[in-house]
This record gives sequence, C-alpha cells and structure tokens, in this order.
Amino acid sequence: MPGPVQPYDERLTVPRSWWILALGVGVAFALILFPFGPLAILGGLVGGAALAMMAVSSYGSARIRVVAGSLLAGKARIPLEALGEPVVLDPAETVAWRSHKADPRAFMLMRSYVPTAVRIEITDPADPTPYVYLSTRSPQRLADALTAVRATAR
Repeated sequence: MPGPVQPYDERLTVPRSWWILALGVGVAFALILFPFGPLAILGGLVGGAALAMMAVSSYGSARIRVVAGSLLAGKARIPLEALGEPVVLDPAETVAWRSHKADPRAFMLMRSYVPTAVRIEITDPADPTPYVYLSTRSPQRLADALTAVRATAR
C-alpha cells in the first residue's frame, strides 16, 4: 500500500529585489512632490511606496496547489480528471512555451522570474483550453504530486 500523498502548495513570490524597487517608487513620488514641501514629500514617499508594495504583494501572491482532487492555480480550479500527464519543462522549453510555442487559448499562470514550468494537456473534450502552463520553482515535485493524487483517486 503506498504511503500518504504529500500535498503540493507553492506561492510564486516575487524576488527580493522587487521590494527594493517598490521603495524606489516611493522615493520617485517623493521627488515628484518635492516642490510642494516636506509634508507632500513624506506623503509621496509613504503613499507611493505603499501602493507599489501592494502591487508587488498582489502579483507575488499567486499560488499553485493540488488538493481535494483539483489543481488550484491562481483563480482557476481544474479537476484532475480533466488533466493529462504533466510535462516538466526545462528553462529553454519554459521560454519557448511562453513565447513562440504558446497557444492563446491556453491557461497560463506565468511568472517571468521563475525559470521552470510544467505544461499539462487538458483532456476534457468540452473544454477549448488545450493545456495549462504553470510557472513553478519545483516542476518535478508538482508533476509527482499530480501523478500521485491521480493514482490514489483511481
């Protein structure tokens, strides 16, 4: 009897350098408001940095999870029965599948700062989506989790 299936949960967080850039946006707002005095400078610094950090946090909050017979990727919930075998993409194939090989009908959860991905064919004939493309830092682990959960569901 196989052991318990390990759940998969990954958050596609942004690189640390993006947080420094968000602070830079705050400084830029402060400089823009420099002619209006110290209170405007402070407001620009705090307000600009806060808005930029909220944007960075929102972009970096995308999650990929395999739970309860479904693949949750961002806002999408895809039943595992509708998925084919996962294909682990190396960095070169990752770039190819998010550029010249990409199908505009595909569901893509892309993050350019993540160098690897998984592509999974959609096997449901009623669904016009040809495949799911997911940027992931651990593509083999995601593929193994999908395969293991599907195997235990049979």
